[in-house]
Order: sequence, then C-alpha cells, then structure tokens
Amino acid sequence: MKTTLLGWTAASGWQPPVSTWPASANLVLYFGATALLEPGSAPLAELRARFPAAVCAGCSTAGEILGATVRDDSLAVLCVGFDLARVRAESVIVADAAESAATATELGRRLAAPDLRHVLVLSDGLAVNGTTLTSGFRSALPPGVSVTGGLAGDGAAFKRTLVGLGADIGPHRVVAIGFYGATLHVAFGSAGGWEPFGPRRLVTRSAGNILFELDGQPALALYKRYLGERAAGLPATGLLFPLSLLPRREADDGLVRTILALDETRQSLTFAGDIPQGAYVRLMKAGSDALVGGAQTAARNAGNQPGAAFAVLVSCVGRTLVLGQRVEEEVETVLAHLGTATAAAGFYSYGEICPSGLQHSCDLHNQTMTLTVFRETPPVP
Repeated sequence: MKTTLLGWTAASGWQPPVSTWPASANLVLYFGATALLEPGSAPLAELRARFPAAVCAGCSTAGEILGATVRDDSLAVLCVGFDLARVRAESVIVADAAESAATATELGRRLAAPDLRHVLVLSDGLAVNGTTLTSGFRSALPPGVSVTGGLAGDGAAFKRTLVGLGADIGPHRVVAIGFYGATLHVAFGSAGGWEPFGPRRLVTRSAGNILFELDGQPALALYKRYLGERAAGLPATGLLFPLSLLPRREADDGLVRTILALDETRQSLTFAGDIPQGAYVRLMKAGSDALVGGAQTAARNAGNQPGAAFAVLVSCVGRTLVLGQRVEEEVETVLAHLGTATAAAGFYSYGEICPSGLQHSCDLHNQTMTLTVFRETPPVP
C-alpha cells in the first residue's frame, strides 16, 4: 500500500507540488473549508482531474488535519494506492433528518458484498440525524462489518456543510465508502476526556434530536443559566458544555451529545443525535489536559497496529474551542502512538461515528477524538 499526503492553502498552493504527485491512486480523501468545496473550486477540480480513476470523496470541516498539523481554510488530502484491497463508494441525497435511517439502509444495501470489511461514512453535519443514521447502518450491514466516519463541519458557523463524491458536491449528502478484501485490516478507537458535573436531569419532553424540557423546565432557559455570560455566544459556546446521555440514572458515563442549533421561540435545543424522552443527562466540561488524555486513550483503544499505512482522524469542533493553541497536541499524541510511518489526515467535525464496545458496529459520538487505522497484509500462500 502506498500513501501520499497533500495540502493546499491560498498562500502556498499545493504542497508538495503537483509535479511530484503519484501517477495514480485508488482512493483520494479530501477535507477542507466550506468555501473551498463550493462549485468552481479550482484546487478541488485539479485534484479530481489528476486522479480520474480514484474514488474521490470528502467533506467540509471545522478544521483540517494533515499529519501533525491542524489548519483552517485549507485542503487536507490523503491519497491511497492499495496492493490488493478494493474500494467502492456510493452517495445519497437526504431531504431532511427523518430520512437518515433509510439513507443508511440504502447505502448499506448498495455496498453489500461477501468481502466487505469496513465502511467509512462522510455525512452532512446539519441535515442528518446521526443517531438514526448509525442505527440504519447497523441494521443494513452484516455482523463483522464496522463503520466509522463523521459529520461534516462548517467552522463555528453551523450554516452549510458539504459532502462530495466525484464531481457531485453539495449539502444534504451522505457518502459511504466500502473497503473490500481479505488482506485489509481495520482498527478504530474513540474517547473524549470530558467530565460530568451538576445534577442528573430527566428529559421530560423531546422529539428525536430536539430537546424541549429537562425536569419540566424549558431546556434552553435552563441551559443558558448554566452558561451564564457565555450564553450570548450560543450555539457555538454550547460546544464547551455538551450533554452526557446516560444509559441509566445512576450511570457515571454515557454517549456525549453536542448542540447544533437552538430555537428561542420553542425554548428548545437541537443536538447532533437523539435525546430520548425519559432518559437522564448531565452537563459536561473539560480542560485541555483532559482532552489530550482522551485522544491518547482513543489511540490506545485502536490497539498496536504494526505496519499501519494510514489513519483517518475525526475530532469534534468543540475540542478546538477548549484546546485553543494546544489543538495540535491531541493529534501529536495520536501520531506518537501510531508511529511516524503512518500517514494521517482528517477533520474537525459536528459528530463522530465509531463502534461502542462490542455491542454495536457503529454509534454516533460527540466531542471525541476518533481514529480509524488501515493496513494491508500479504495474502497467505
């Protein structure tokens, strides 16, 4: 397997120069600022033209990861040439969040094959319900096929996210990339580093991923009281205080859910994933050291992968707000575990997709560092 990392910025253009790029690739993944993915983007057109036979897919971000570097307003590109493994991708347009499960089911059906090993998902970050999207993949794919990926970002604007496959790039899209072949080995890990605080609160009214009431009180009003003066910066400042969705009232940990939007009229909060009525939640917070420690845990969860060729890193936009100038530390921590020979690229997202424990082939996570590590081994004679 051969891998190449490419980066583009307005100041430096393509680095390394186009003349040094590989002659071909099976898979080209790109992650970039929303403006660089809009129709007419010259860098993206140049990338597709150079690799016409490759599966070329990507999404908009809230920050781009290229090696150990984290940047904004750039393109981060990973080119992969497999030895024997194969890749194939499908894309579906989603009219609204209610179609998320059906979309995943359709994508799973299209990609199904006896030698399917893994699916990498890049999804619109605003028009898709990540909870039902992942449940759709779980129902459609056979046991043993894992799913990872993330929801596209739009910086801290939360207005327009883009996902692309080939020349088709736009909002309301979900792209699923299937990886096939017995020589391919995939590992993954996901962890956060956030700590719960405050009382456990009962979700007394919700609908899907929209939260209306906690303990019988309007959710938005209650949330603003916790944020204090930071409430003026919602929804962006809500990334600093996500919710932990507890599996039971007495539990200490649960899936993390982060805010995407708010409605002053209805006093509601919209999250990247479902907040079931009758569940218990707690607010969460974190410091920089805790988040870097969470990234280290995610890398350890992926295990020791000797000979790993490349890794796709998906971290949450909320982590960048806490880490600030230390944001590259969590990436460096992951790469220190993977080793210098592993080519890594990825993005800061509105939600991360990764299996949880042994029960699910995939779940929606928020506020985590999630990594997927790929390697090929020679076939057994």
